[in-house]
Amino acid sequence: MSNIHDVEVRHLQVNADERGHLVEMFREDWEEYNPEPAMSYFSMTYPGITRAWHRHTLGQVDHFVCPKGRIKVGIYDDREDSPTQGELDTFIIGEHNQQVIRIPGECWHGFKAIGDEPAFLINFPTKLYDYDEPDEERLPYDTDKIPLDWDEEPSG
Repeated sequence: MSNIHDVEVRHLQVNADERGHLVEMFREDWEEYNPEPAMSYFSMTYPGITRAWHRHTLGQVDHFVCPKGRIKVGIYDDREDSPTQGELDTFIIGEHNQQVIRIPGECWHGFKAIGDEPAFLINFPTKLYDYDEPDEERLPYDTDKIPLDWDEEPSG
């Protein structure tokens, strides 16, 4: 699962039949959605593009799901009061591995679209986006402050 305090992962059940499939992405009775989302959005990312790094400093929690394509999610914990300070987690999620990842906003996080097709990310953040004063701090995807090589193949 996760090495980082407060990061949670839930495998999503894929209900498939001859017509296609259905996957529940959010239920109010799932522990991962605490606090509950305030909004949702989706983004499409072209293959090979990395969208990282950012974090939220006002208490937002993100919930990532990738229903189409594949993404490599990176989460880095540099919270001073965290028992897992300095830990890095990566997850490969997408249509082959349906999961929701709960990401504490204070942890640096981002993702890269992997594979040969665009990837769709759905996020259920717990705070509304403030267009005038966004709750975001950013670092470049290749910063030396976070020990992740986005091009490294996953082990196992």
